[in-house]
Amino acid sequence: MSMILSASVVRVRDGLPLSASTDYDQSMGMQECRKYFKMLSKKLSQLPDRCTLKTGQYNINFISSLGVSYMMLCTENYPSVLAFCFLDELQKEFITTYNMMKTNTAIRPYCFIEFDNFIQRTKQRYNNTRSLSTKMNLADMQTEIKLRPPYQISVSELGSANGFSHISVGEYKGTGKISAAPHQRLEPVTLPGIVSFVLSLLCGALNLIRGFHAIESLLQNEGEDFSYVIAFFLGTAACLYQCYLFVYYTGWRNAKSFLTFGLICLCNMYLYELRNLWQLFFHVTVGAFSTLQIRLRQPQGKSPDYNV
Repeated sequence: MSMILSASVVRVRDGLPLSASTDYDQSMGMQECRKYFKMLSKKLSQLPDRCTLKTGQYNINFISSLGVSYMMLCTENYPSVLAFCFLDELQKEFITTYNMMKTNTAIRPYCFIEFDNFIQRTKQRYNNTRSLSTKMNLADMQTEIKLRPPYQISVSELGSANGFSHISVGEYKGTGKISAAPHQRLEPVTLPGIVSFVLSLLCGALNLIRGFHAIESLLQNEGEDFSYVIAFFLGTAACLYQCYLFVYYTGWRNAKSFLTFGLICLCNMYLYELRNLWQLFFHVTVGAFSTLQIRLRQPQGKSPDYNV
């Protein structure tokens, strides 16, 4: 019998489960699929916004939108168009019920467990196709799936020898070759983020100006140390790279931001003879503030398409 077995709502950036349906099936197949749910949750930020994982007798489908992913488990013969219509209903109801501030600041797992009531009602409707509303335009979803099919994840892509999951996203049908990092959109810019961006540009400009002054001094006085010029220009490059990391998503983005901050600190330590304590404090503080804003601005999913 084709049917939806389970569904859950997960935060994209860290895989925190926000809500889930109450499941009573404890079979080995279901337990294995729950492991896949957890493994996929850790990789949502690196995957396209619509995906399918086929696991023998079951399929796992999910869509991601505005930093939240909606996942469901169904039997292998359940129609794909109904599966994604089901997920679309969950998405619209969740966005209407909970604002982004609540989902972004949630700490406890399953803190929106009351959403399970809606999941269960919707699951019952979709498991009885005769009771589905005639207002549902399945043709639109069918066309959407044909034009932009879900990315097919293989089970082999989830496992690795050291116990960590890894998914290498290859060709996503309908969009050609994609790389996970460059195609990720980041969350909307906040006021502190704008401030950190402007201050980083300012620090980069100050380092650049001092670097040119150091070159002029070097040409006039042969005894000047050329390493100061290098330190100023490295500081400029570090500040500009922090601006780049804030605007664009790249692989190992957080690690790169910490390394860049470390470079800013090292440059300022070397330049302590040419700067007073307030100048050093300003440059290091701006670097730390920018690193924090890069860390806080996480990837988000595709914005919902309410025409589907």
